[in-house]
This record gives sequence, C-alpha cells and structure tokens, in this order.
Amino acid sequence: MNWSRIKWHLQRADWLMTFAILALIVIGIFFIFSAGFQRADVPVNRMYQRQIGWAMAGLVGYVFLAMTDYRRLAEMTWWIYVGTLLLLVLVLFFGTRVHGASRWLSFFNIQIQPAEFAKLAVVLAVARYWSRPDRDPWQLGSMALALVIAVVPFVLIARQPDLGTAATLIPVTLFILFAGGIRLQFLVFLALIGLMLLPVGWMALGSYQRERILVFIDPGRDPYGAGWNKMQSEIAVGSGGMSGKGYLQGTQNVLGYLPRTVAPTDFIFTVIAEEKGFVGATTVLGLFVLILICGTRAALVAADKEGRLIAVGITGMIFFHVFVNTAMTIGLMPITGLPLPLLSYGGSFMVSTMLGLGILQSIIIRRSRR
Repeated sequence: MNWSRIKWHLQRADWLMTFAILALIVIGIFFIFSAGFQRADVPVNRMYQRQIGWAMAGLVGYVFLAMTDYRRLAEMTWWIYVGTLLLLVLVLFFGTRVHGASRWLSFFNIQIQPAEFAKLAVVLAVARYWSRPDRDPWQLGSMALALVIAVVPFVLIARQPDLGTAATLIPVTLFILFAGGIRLQFLVFLALIGLMLLPVGWMALGSYQRERILVFIDPGRDPYGAGWNKMQSEIAVGSGGMSGKGYLQGTQNVLGYLPRTVAPTDFIFTVIAEEKGFVGATTVLGLFVLILICGTRAALVAADKEGRLIAVGITGMIFFHVFVNTAMTIGLMPITGLPLPLLSYGGSFMVSTMLGLGILQSIIIRRSRR
C-alpha cells in the first residue's frame, strides 16, 4: 500500500463536500425511519436498514472513484455508454414490472434501476464528445450529434415509462453544451423547437401524467385522487412552522395522510419539513448548496476541458433533482416522481449519485493550479 499516495489524496480532497454528503446520508436514514414509523407498538418498515446498506455500497464507490484518475474512467466512456444502453434495452424485455412500469432488473435477488446509471453515462459521453478538439461548438452538426447521445437513452427510459428520469437528460446535456461554449442562438433555437413540440409531447404523455399537470394547474380538479399527494404534501410542509412538530411527531406522515408508499422516496423533504420545520428544511438545502459550491469549484479548477464538462454535468444533474423535488413538494411544480439525492430511499439512485460525487472528488484532487 502506497501511504504517500494515500496522503496525497487526503491532502487534496475536498472535505467540505464529503462532510455535506455524509450529513445528508445520515439525515436521510433517520427520516426514512420516520417515514415508516406509525406508533411504538407497530414494527417500523425496514427500508431504513436497506438504505444503510446502499449508503455503505455508495461510499465504497465514492472512495474508489475519488482515488481513481477520472481520465482513466473517461477513456472507458463509450464502453460504459453502450453497456448502459444494453441494460436499458434489457429492461424493456425482461424488466420487473411494478404498477405498470418496467424499470428494474433483478440480479441475485438484487434489483437495479439502469436508468439511474444511464444519467451518469450520458454525462460522461456528452462531455467526452464535446471536449474533443475537433468539435466546433459553433456548428449545428456538432450540436446535433451531442443531442443524439442523450436522445437515445431518453427514448429508452421514456418507454419504461419513466418520463421524470428521462427528462433529467435534457437540462444536463444543455448544461454541458453551454459550458463547452455553444452559441446562445443554438440554445434559443432548441427552446423554440421544444415549444413547438409541446402539443406532440402532450399527446405522448400517459393519462396519469396529463392528469398530474392538470391538477397542478387546477388544484381542486381531483383532490381525493390525482391531487391527493400534492395537497397532503403542502399541508405537511406548511404545518411544520418554524421548528417543526418534532421527530416522529409529524401527523400527516405518521397518520398516513401522506401515503407511506411515497413518503420515504419522492416526498422525504415533506417529512423533514413537517417534523423539523423551516429550520430543518433550510439546513438540508444549505447542505445541498455546499455541494453545489464544491461542484462549481471542481469545474473551475479542472485540469482539462473534459473534466470541467463532467463536473458541470454531474453538478447540474444533482441540482436539477433537488430543484424539481423540493418545488413539487411545496406545489411550485407538478408531481414528477424525481427523488431527492442522498435523502430519498432507493438503492440505484443512492449508488449512482455517490459514484457521480466520487468523480467530482477525483476532478478536485487532480486539479490544476489556477
């Protein structure tokens, strides 16, 4: 074991980011326990125990990638990308179907969700393509090929169907293209195309997805059906007040008004806001801001263009999740089903997020002096 090499890694690592990551993981485990709590004489759902296992696996991946030169990983980008596409195709034919959606593959009694790892693969692939010296950000053809890299997994994920996860690929790709110097006119052009395709997109949505949007526009449309989760989430967040009702004392959660199927996943922020109030919610958001600052720093000090674009993509991906998830829990966006990084229950999401953060740490450790 090369102790001098380990010491070099420890000295150059961003410990502020590691602290924020660990704090969010611990908070998430405590509130996943709370989301499964009913009363003292009723056994608690064991999801929090499984989350501890996934967090440990994620930490192993985080440390491994932090100590691995990200440029070595980047050299395997296209193998990772193609392998992820194959997994997405396998999901469509052999995936485990739950509630009408086929999103999981089972290996030795362990279920993985390839779409979560596909997001990271797209970041690596678009950054790899866009950082090549012969790519001209001022040419429409170069931009079109970069978009194709994201469109292929987008279509495969949307077919599962998992439109929320698929939609994450759009802003992440645009973040990378923008950081790589794409012309502003091209972004405006893409926005106009997106607006023109809205009617087509509306027709392509499932009935339940259209209903979510209609309920967002008109909250009184279906308060006991499609609008139930949204309404109960807003009540829970608002009733938390400044300091909350106390740990395990959130009535909307404990009494089951906020459905137990979604409280530990998509609505974990609601559980935190009800039990710890504005103070707890702000603390969580503050920890995410620390990670945002560290991710931005990684992009600024990256040793090469590819590292900078990877850092932008990973940071943008995490905070797209944070923005959409928190906005939907307080009624500012339709319910999309996007989980909250490091907090929401979910093995594949936890591990893929930690792998992405490990790559960020690797970029910081191998930073150039600027």
